[in-house]
Amino acid sequence: MKKAYLVLGDGTVFEGVRVGADKNVIGELVFTTGMEGYLETLTDPSYYGQIVVQTFPLIGNYGVIEEDFEGAPALFGYIVGELCETPSNFRSEYPLEKFLKDKGIAGIKGVDTRAITRIIRENGVINAGIFDEVPKSLTAIKDYAVKDAVKSVSAHISEEFLPQGKIKKNIALVDFGAKGNIVRSLLRRGCRVAVYPYSVKAEELLNKGYDGVMLSNGPGDPEENVSAVAEIKKIIGKIPVFGICLGHQLTALAMGGKTVKLKYGHRGGNQPVRDVKGVRTFITSQNHGYAVLADSLKGVGEEIFVNANDGSNEGMFYPDKKCFTVQFHPEAAAGPLDTGFLFDKFLDMTEGKEYAEK
Repeated sequence: MKKAYLVLGDGTVFEGVRVGADKNVIGELVFTTGMEGYLETLTDPSYYGQIVVQTFPLIGNYGVIEEDFEGAPALFGYIVGELCETPSNFRSEYPLEKFLKDKGIAGIKGVDTRAITRIIRENGVINAGIFDEVPKSLTAIKDYAVKDAVKSVSAHISEEFLPQGKIKKNIALVDFGAKGNIVRSLLRRGCRVAVYPYSVKAEELLNKGYDGVMLSNGPGDPEENVSAVAEIKKIIGKIPVFGICLGHQLTALAMGGKTVKLKYGHRGGNQPVRDVKGVRTFITSQNHGYAVLADSLKGVGEEIFVNANDGSNEGMFYPDKKCFTVQFHPEAAAGPLDTGFLFDKFLDMTEGKEYAEK
């Protein structure tokens, strides 16, 4: 076993054992609270530029199941308390250690993940690095910033997916770092899905006769995506739009709203979200470090969901614009099927119904 060191930007050092790729990495240190779903975490493009701490102490017990992947791994590093070497699950194909090595993901195990999480919760997101030796200078760690995140994970070419059976709707999905189950959720509902790179122009989406446009999740600071916001502004009100996660934030910016970086974000499969106009609280899957400021959209949009823990915005509806967006992942089956109905509401909207209609 080879020693490794997790070094935080404030100089705190955790000594552990290296797992995965044998390389030094620097990234933004974040934690995720999911008790399961580590494969979805490892293959979620929205973790680009980040070193992820799993708060659940034992990771890898059901091995690797490639059918559950959401996309290409984009995270820079991975931290676990204990890594299971002998997974037990009838679907398991191989151990997680092999996955980390094959995908070039540097990791560390045997560290106090609870203590690391407390540091992030109390002080906010902090940069960190995984090293063979403790560096003499912290400058490289402190200076790190996530840049060109969407550009780094978005599809490079357009691609089309066909459902089994009759095609009921034609939907365009703008890929800012889309998770695979967004496409699968639309296919199950009889949609032909055309996936476009983040740089697609509004004219192309509007001129091809799509029934609706979906704006996907993705990594990084939403305000960095100036050109994408400009294109979204051109399609709002002209065609039904449903935005998820980063798509939710970009839509808010296109409508004149503001976003803010959260102290430590929401990451995991157990985030409670309250329906503002109803009595339901949904258990949702989330992965984001920024939030929409609902007050910045007064008179433009209506807040439809809020986070039950901290009251931050989790969804907006834009009356007369044929558009609604959510901060969480309705395709992620966290509840396990709590918010999948939002895809149906989106498809209802393509038939002229308003979001609020039952």
